Amino acid sequence: MTISRAASCGVGALATIISVAAASFSPAIAADEVNIYSYREPGLIAPLLKAFTDKTGIKPNVVYAKDGLIERAAAEGANSPFDVLLTVDIGRLTEAEDKGITQAISSDTVKANIPSTYLDPQGHWVGLSKRARFVYASKDRVKQDSITYEELADPKWKGKICARSGQHPYNIALLASIIAHSGIEKAEAWAKGVKENLARKPAGGDRDQVKGIYSGECDLAIGNSYYMAAMQTNTKKPEQQEWAKSAKILFPNADDRGTHVNISGAVLAKHAPHKDAGVKLIEFLTSEEGQKIYAEIVNEYPLKEGVPISERVASWGTLKPDKLPLEEIAKHRAEASAIMDRVGFDAGPGA
Repeated sequence: MTISRAASCGVGALATIISVAAASFSPAIAADEVNIYSYREPGLIAPLLKAFTDKTGIKPNVVYAKDGLIERAAAEGANSPFDVLLTVDIGRLTEAEDKGITQAISSDTVKANIPSTYLDPQGHWVGLSKRARFVYASKDRVKQDSITYEELADPKWKGKICARSGQHPYNIALLASIIAHSGIEKAEAWAKGVKENLARKPAGGDRDQVKGIYSGECDLAIGNSYYMAAMQTNTKKPEQQEWAKSAKILFPNADDRGTHVNISGAVLAKHAPHKDAGVKLIEFLTSEEGQKIYAEIVNEYPLKEGVPISERVASWGTLKPDKLPLEEIAKHRAEASAIMDRVGFDAGPGA
């Protein structure tokens, strides 16, 4: 497996990324290769790609980046070398379709493996795993064992909440779900209330928010489910295991509409040079073997019915997912982003 990495690749860095990736993708079209653009971290997809190669003999070539891959593919047009885009968040999946870089995936195998709720009706994206947007709480300082997203805007939590950027796709999707449930006015009031309850300006990733709980900087943090597993099992950075020990997991809105969930997923490139290999990869990721890896190694919630969650994830409690259609969330993303700007979320409390 060949991996080319880029820490950040917005449109301004496009030329740099193209030159970096050139070494990764073979100029000749080989039937036993598949070229992947991935927003997912290498450590998360490596076990899946290894198992895919062991099963099929197809070699994956991967370009990894945090941003800019959809823009890059759109700029490359018919000359784009990628076959499959792996990403997180329904917003990025629908953005890829809107940018015209996808084609419909015609596969009875995929349709049989993944519930229709997590498939694009036109076939332009496929859900692969599910993650929940939890609230992490200090074991020592937070006594309650239940919470709602709405409660995060309660003044009783003033100076007690840590969060990453309001413009991050994970938080945009959460706010978009609140818009869908409660309307724009209530969603904006919520965003303003949470901003005023922040302990500091939004910064870092989801793990950094749990670090804030460990240090005493905050009592509550918003984060995706699999980050807890990643910290609990991180032997290379044992300090993260200590962060994880300081926090407990609360499933927001477990007693009413359910906890906000999102997905990781894949699209097949419109001009995929290895289309058959790309379809085989997506089929493998939706298969029982692939879904078990998502569950047991990545510690995400599998989408294929009958594949159990890992023991670690099960130990956290029972997830009652919000049944809001993902397409409904995607429709409100632009409004959610505008709200975050209007309330100055990323400026932090008091700004």
